[in-house]
Amino acid sequence: MVVREGRYGRRQRALLCCVLVAAWEAARGQLRYSVPEELPKGSFVGDVAKDLALELAALGARVVSPGRAQYFALHASSGHLVTAERIDREQLCDVVQQCVLRCELIVEGEMKVYAIEVEITDINDNAPSFREAEIELKMSEVTAPGSRFPLPEAHDPDVGVNSLQSYALSGDEHFSLSVQAGADGEKRPELVLAKALDREEAAFHELLLRASDGGDPARTGTARIRVAVLDANDNAPAFSQAVYTVRVPEDVPVGSTLLRVTATDPDDGTNGDVKYSLNKITQKASKIFHLESKTGAIRLVRNLDYEEGESYELLVQAQDGGGLSDKAKVSISVTDVNDNAPEISVRSALSEISEDAAPGTVVALLHVQDRDSGANGEVRCSLGEGVPFRLERALDDYYSVVTARELDRERASEYNVTVRAADGGSPALRSGAVLALRVLDVNDNAPVFAEARYSARLPENNAEGALVLTVRAWDADWGQNARVRYRLREGRLRGAPLSSYVSVQAETGALYALRSFDYEEVREVELWVRAEDGGAPPLSSNVSVRLLIADENDNAPQVLYPPAAPGPGPGPGSGAGVGAWGSASGAWSWAGVELAPRSAEPGALVAKVVAVDADAGQNAWLSYELAKATEPGLFRVGLHSGEVRTARSPLARDAARHSLVVVVKDRGRPALSATATLTVVLAESVAELLSELGSAAAPAEPAGSLTRWLVLAVAAVSCLFLAFLLLLLALRLRRWRRSRLLPPPSAGAALRGVPASHFVGIDGVRAFLRSYSHDVSLTADSRKSQLRCAGGSCCDTLPARPPSDVSDALVPMGDDMVVNRDHTSAEVRSLF
Repeated sequence: MVVREGRYGRRQRALLCCVLVAAWEAARGQLRYSVPEELPKGSFVGDVAKDLALELAALGARVVSPGRAQYFALHASSGHLVTAERIDREQLCDVVQQCVLRCELIVEGEMKVYAIEVEITDINDNAPSFREAEIELKMSEVTAPGSRFPLPEAHDPDVGVNSLQSYALSGDEHFSLSVQAGADGEKRPELVLAKALDREEAAFHELLLRASDGGDPARTGTARIRVAVLDANDNAPAFSQAVYTVRVPEDVPVGSTLLRVTATDPDDGTNGDVKYSLNKITQKASKIFHLESKTGAIRLVRNLDYEEGESYELLVQAQDGGGLSDKAKVSISVTDVNDNAPEISVRSALSEISEDAAPGTVVALLHVQDRDSGANGEVRCSLGEGVPFRLERALDDYYSVVTARELDRERASEYNVTVRAADGGSPALRSGAVLALRVLDVNDNAPVFAEARYSARLPENNAEGALVLTVRAWDADWGQNARVRYRLREGRLRGAPLSSYVSVQAETGALYALRSFDYEEVREVELWVRAEDGGAPPLSSNVSVRLLIADENDNAPQVLYPPAAPGPGPGPGSGAGVGAWGSASGAWSWAGVELAPRSAEPGALVAKVVAVDADAGQNAWLSYELAKATEPGLFRVGLHSGEVRTARSPLARDAARHSLVVVVKDRGRPALSATATLTVVLAESVAELLSELGSAAAPAEPAGSLTRWLVLAVAAVSCLFLAFLLLLLALRLRRWRRSRLLPPPSAGAALRGVPASHFVGIDGVRAFLRSYSHDVSLTADSRKSQLRCAGGSCCDTLPARPPSDVSDALVPMGDDMVVNRDHTSAEVRSLF
């Protein structure tokens, strides 16, 4: 009971010391604990959370060890460091006095690492043991008392007071035990012959050698010694040197002879036959080295590893056939070879990082080590070129990979960061680790249009909904931030919203025309299209779009002179002497009456056809040609001016009345045209003109179909009675009007007999006179008639003039009639 309480008290004191040491080390940024070996799994080592003053449960932490075996673990809830398995100090630290295990605490939330050292204290769990349980010695009977015989040493893996402390011998009075202290502090037992041997008295002696350690309670180990008494052998083997030393590299091949020990014995026969054996060797060394008993050669049976053992000491014994022996020490030093490449362990790493992360953000925590020593174990770390990261040393063999500058996902959306480690060996060994890091997008790029300015041509009279063009914008961002939508910026065109003319498809950027455009109304449309991404907040950009309306030949030429009078033929409402007819092709036909003197010279101006085209470009370029003439060689038309001139002087045989059909064409494809019909009367005076017009008052029967005239005949017969009544009424009204307007018959004898219908062409003459600014004076005597032309009458373009709603009346003024163009009126003096 007392022993138990003593053990319990010592353990409590040991734990208290461990806690004090841990608190001292934590104050320096490093934790140190001490626990005895052979503790069961889950045993308490130290309160890491308390010593570091951290909430490890909230931050997230774990414990990692440099090697493959994990001897410690961390309770996530309590923050206690506990043993992960049973720890055997002798297995981990064979001959090391102070056994210290190191591990690291990784705090995930703070991206920090703390070093932890745990000292494994020894307990007396191993008893001293001899390599051989039975030892056989041979001694000559002539051996002098006081002779010493080395005995095998016991081995105790424990250290300190728990290691081997003493030897004891029992069993025979002929022998005693002497323990010698070696230069290295080890106790070497020797068997001392206390009394002379007598083979005839006893051929064998049985002894018991006991080895004890200093533990509480002490543990012991025994070996039985059997001493055989031989005949005299007065020479013992002798080694050539007391200590053999050899240095071998760790990469020496298996089977190589490391060294050869030599011992000589001058005796003959079996007394001179020397055999070698290992007197003292550790269990680890016994698996690596082998001693040839006959040759003394020490061979390698297993690969050396400098990292497992730097040196080995062997005790070689040489014994002759007579039982005499000698011992020599063999020291084998292993030199390091650069046979271990650096090891890179990723303790913590991010898989994603935002592109707007600040420089210096930690993305990974690495542990780098090299099991070699010296320069072979010095490691240099570096990162691959061209990456925006750098390495920073965190703690001892720990490195942090941090961002060196701002990231840009549009340049690189992901990185494979290669971490390289090289040692200082020659040649250097290298290793590497790859960190995969994906860059998360931030909406930092506005949409960019493919062109700085868009323009398109759209032919007029387009169909509603026609595709005009497609604008394209790209956003360098990703996902929702790169989704581009298009919309039309507000504006107005000709007083209407711009959106009523064109629209843009939000997803594709296609621009459509919502109505049919007319070049004569709208020739150009300027608008702006906005592209906006789906980020928050969204970014946008604008582009100008210019839409040009292309002209189509959709307007036929319009004849301004002769003026138009739509209808099937001339009538009282269309003006005297001037009329217009519709053509079968849908184009207008124009007609007019012009005066040409019979004395006109070749090239004299007769009339001018003036026409315009509402189109543009070559669609509005007009050309004139004479399509039909009563006398083909008498008149010609200017190709571009439209002037009708005499091609030759009129002859007496030429008819007085000529009909000219002038075709006006544009240069469109297909070409559109209009026709103008002119009636040219060859006369020297207006009187002749009126006479000719009177003779031609009854129009010729136009060419028509038989069916048309049959219909007209039936209609005339049907209305015969009604026409007869109307004719009587017209005659009555005519007589009454003449009696009121005309003078007595004696005053108008010169024009008596001329029908009133002969004056129908007066308006046509007036139009001609207005066009060319003529002043005409008419009298009954043709010799007194005058015709004076104004200087600026031959112009290329006829100004537009609204048609006259009221025809000028014939007003009798006296002895003659005057028509004045400049005042747009006619004065007719009575000739009667």
